[in-house]
Amino acid sequence: MNCFTHALPFLDDPPFMVGCCLPDWLGAVDRKCRLREKAAREFVADPDPLLAAVARGVIQHHQDDRWFHQTPAFAELNLRFAVEIRELLGGEAGFRASLLGHIIVELLLDAFLVEQFPGRLEFYYDQVARVCPQTLQEKINRFATQPTQKLVYYISRFLEIRFLFDYLNDPGLLFRLNNVLDRVKLATLDDKILTWIPSARKRVYERASDLLSDYPLEFD
Repeated sequence: MNCFTHALPFLDDPPFMVGCCLPDWLGAVDRKCRLREKAAREFVADPDPLLAAVARGVIQHHQDDRWFHQTPAFAELNLRFAVEIRELLGGEAGFRASLLGHIIVELLLDAFLVEQFPGRLEFYYDQVARVCPQTLQEKINRFATQPTQKLVYYISRFLEIRFLFDYLNDPGLLFRLNNVLDRVKLATLDDKILTWIPSARKRVYERASDLLSDYPLEFD
């Protein structure tokens, strides 16, 4: 799951919802700072309500990832996409194709839910903005594998750029995929993958109910 899919069922509870997003955000901005489920459990009853809610959200994130990544639909699409990307890019694709197969399923699922629930992505950004980034950073540093000082800046940019909207169109999705590849120091993609993305989008949308078999929201 990507951050919007994690967050959508919990938009009315901003601290908990932000907790659901934090492992993904930190994976983008500070990969050495991890929020483990076991460590978060020590704070679910903390007298600080913000810390407790964020910790519960982190736990929810890990629980959702477990069932999601075990769905047959995810395994099938991930493998098929990796094979097709490798064929499209040539034998040198290697690990890049496997990583992209995984990521593309998750980003297109975000896009599917944005379309299914009009106005919710705008509301999501509004709710993220209600949680003070500096305070949030201080709270999660109490149970992170190591402290981070990068979360405040990341959230400010996240709110400014609103890049989740880019997943709704193929060139925007390609741009964001290349951002991920660049961040992990892998070769970026050229425009020829744009001929393949519509097929991937169609298949993810068609399998959404299978991918979200345990999801707490109903959709068409």
